[in-house]
Amino acid sequence: MKPYNEQQRGQSSRGASSASVSGSGSGSGSGATTPFNNDTNRIVGDDSRAVSPSPKQSPCEPEPEYSPASFAPLVKKLVLHPSTFTSVDVSLAFQHLAVEAGAAPAQIGAFLAALRFSGKDGNPLIVAECAKVMQSNAVTVDVGEGLGEGPVCDIVGTGGDGQNTFNVSTTAAIVAAGVGCRVYKVSLRDVPSILGHGNKAATSSSGSADILISLDCPVTLIPPSSLSEIASSSRFLFLYAATYHPSLVRLAPIRKSLPFPTIFNALGPLINPVKPKAMIVGVHSKHLGEIFVEALRITGVKRAWVVCGREGLDEISIQGETDIWDLKDDTITPRVIHPTRDFGLPCSPLSLVSGGSPSENASALNSLLDDQLGPSNPIENFVVLNTAAVLIVAGKAKDGFEGVELARKSLKNGSAKKALNDFRDVAKKVVEKGQ
Repeated sequence: MKPYNEQQRGQSSRGASSASVSGSGSGSGSGATTPFNNDTNRIVGDDSRAVSPSPKQSPCEPEPEYSPASFAPLVKKLVLHPSTFTSVDVSLAFQHLAVEAGAAPAQIGAFLAALRFSGKDGNPLIVAECAKVMQSNAVTVDVGEGLGEGPVCDIVGTGGDGQNTFNVSTTAAIVAAGVGCRVYKVSLRDVPSILGHGNKAATSSSGSADILISLDCPVTLIPPSSLSEIASSSRFLFLYAATYHPSLVRLAPIRKSLPFPTIFNALGPLINPVKPKAMIVGVHSKHLGEIFVEALRITGVKRAWVVCGREGLDEISIQGETDIWDLKDDTITPRVIHPTRDFGLPCSPLSLVSGGSPSENASALNSLLDDQLGPSNPIENFVVLNTAAVLIVAGKAKDGFEGVELARKSLKNGSAKKALNDFRDVAKKVVEKGQ
């Protein structure tokens, strides 16, 4: 049998506007967002009348529920009358995209283009509805009660920042699991079969799945039916996106053929099949902050930070200030945080926390978990900074200072290393059982 990393690399390679949520790495784009009402979650000035497709039915063979015939009126309405296109319409449209043969390729391309250039993909309600449909059509998962208490968490970014930093979100998830958090992570950015134009992982040298594969974790081979068994032994869990969102694999060729980013580029942080209630979500442009935090609120996330480093980084920056949108108990509070003022950490230029190949990043992660880097190392500080944020939204730390202290302790006493080993060992066990 081939080593896990060789088996998986083959699978991995086959298969992740100022008012637009699907902006490119530079954050450029066009179109204005449609106003929405936070109190009613309805688009302002919108009568919420949805298209009711009435496909012709053959007396012998009825039309399927979702077909190109029923999708056509939705595309027509969005193209010709975008101001009347509602969240109900987009929900119905995305149901067509989520099922096989629900829409023709040309229709899908036209729909995604119209969604972007009408500015609809910059409306939080629209984004949230798309995410809900994608989640409802994902492979069903059951993680059971898992280990420990507290909310299920995730730390994830949109990508598109072009910074090519070390795999800080994956590493922070592992360190937070060592503290006692249940962190169930999913990433669409590093799965080539579902990537479209403009995703970070299309240019980044190492994504979440890549580094875990290099660490001998069989993430692409884990069957969904085994998640509860893994979660009963490991507080860290990684869900390989292509396994749980087959519709994105089907749509990939169309997305790749479009010369602009689409709404799918931004949906990754919102469509974790486990539906975590506490999240750190990184965005590459400040204008995405309000869109994402409102979308998280609408989809039922209870506690979250949406973060954007001032350098256009989709992580909490170790270099300087980071804009955050703090969601707590349905209330959103924008503010600015700083490594030194709010966490007691020295600043370092991003050049000192740059990423390398998957094997290089895996080596650095192992050194960190073996407590070989130390508090003067920029990569360790970058990791404990972002780990502290996870601990805050998970309710494990009252502030950044306590979060950093707990993260350091997780590294020093071996808890973080044990969290990775627990995941790797039980993942291998369930994969071997199924082969």
